[in-house]
Amino acid sequence: MNFDSVNISIDETAIDEALTVRPADIEPATELTYAKNVFIPLTTACRYTCTYCTYYDPPGQASLLTPTDIREIVERGVKSGCTEALFTFGDDPDDRYNEIHAQLDELGHGSIHEYLAEACDIALDAGLLPHSNPGDQTHAQMSLISERNASMGVMLETTADVQAHQGPRAKSPTQRVQTLETAGKLEIPFTTGILIGIGEQWRDRAESLLAIAQIHDQYDHIQEVIIQPVSNNERWQEGSPSTETMRRVTAMARATLPAEISIQSPPNLAPVRDLLDCGIDDLGGISPVTTDHINPDYAWPAVRELEDIASEAGVPLRERLPVYESYLNDAWLSPRVQQVIRGDNTVGTKFRSIASD
Repeated sequence: MNFDSVNISIDETAIDEALTVRPADIEPATELTYAKNVFIPLTTACRYTCTYCTYYDPPGQASLLTPTDIREIVERGVKSGCTEALFTFGDDPDDRYNEIHAQLDELGHGSIHEYLAEACDIALDAGLLPHSNPGDQTHAQMSLISERNASMGVMLETTADVQAHQGPRAKSPTQRVQTLETAGKLEIPFTTGILIGIGEQWRDRAESLLAIAQIHDQYDHIQEVIIQPVSNNERWQEGSPSTETMRRVTAMARATLPAEISIQSPPNLAPVRDLLDCGIDDLGGISPVTTDHINPDYAWPAVRELEDIASEAGVPLRERLPVYESYLNDAWLSPRVQQVIRGDNTVGTKFRSIASD
C-alpha cells in the first residue's frame, strides 16, 4: 500500500521481525471476554461488490429497516440481557440504489448516516449502547454519529490491493486507513481487524497489523483487533486459511500490537480452541436473538459454549460492554452514552459489576 496520503510509515525491520513470530513466542491470555449484542443491519445496500461478501444485495433487492423494525429488534435485545446494538450496513449506497434513497427521503433523512443517527437514538432510549460499523466514513459522517456511539468500528481487512476487492467499484485500503485515523482524531473507541485468506501475503498481514499499531500509537483509540478468516459462502468457494496459518497470524497480531489492544477471535468463524495459546483474549460479540447477518451460514455459539472454551483454556470468562473498560470515562464517551452506562438498566448493572472488580 502507498501510505503517502496518510500519516503512516512502516518500518522494514518491524515487518521482518513480525514475520519471525510463531505461537511458541506468545503467552496465553489470563482471561477471555465477550459481549452480548443485537445485530441490526440497517441496509443491505453497498457501493462495493467484494467477491467474498454475501451481505450486500444488488440494486432493486436491497432493504432498509424501518424505525419500527429497529425498535422491535432493540426491545428483543433488552429483554434478552444484551448491552450492545450493533448497527451495520454496506459502505455508502451510491446512486445505483435509487429505492434506498427514496426510502430515506420518505423518512426525512438526506443520507444513510442521518438515519443511522436516529437508529442510535432508538437504541440509547431503550438502554442499549450503539456500536456502529458502517464502513468507510468521512470526518463529517463520523462526527454526526460519534456522540451517539459507545464505540465504533470498521475492518481494515488488508492494506494490500487484492483481487477480491477489484472491479469497477474497488475497495480502497487507503480509505480504510483514513477511517481509522478519523476515528482517532474524533476520540472514538474503535474496533478494527484483518481478514485472512482473500489473496493477501504474509508481508501484507504484517504491514496491516503494523499500520493499525502505528495509528493507535498516535491516538490511543483502538480497543480491539479481530483476526478473522474468510469463510466459504454462496459467493466465495475458495476455502478458508489453514489452522496453522490462523495460529501464526494470531500470534503475530499479539506480538505486534500494543498490549492494551485486545485480540479477538470470532468463535463462529475461527478455530478458537486451536488459538487459545496464541494470545486471543476476546471472543467478540454474540447474540441470543439475531443472526450474524454478515456471515449468516455461521451461527453464533451460546454462552455455554464460550464457557467450555474458557474452561478448556483454564481461564475465567467475563462478559464485557461494547466499549472496553479503559474508555469508560468522560474523556472518551459523551454525556448521552454515559447516561445509559450509569442508568438503572442491564448496561448499568454490568458497568457497576465491572467497576467493583
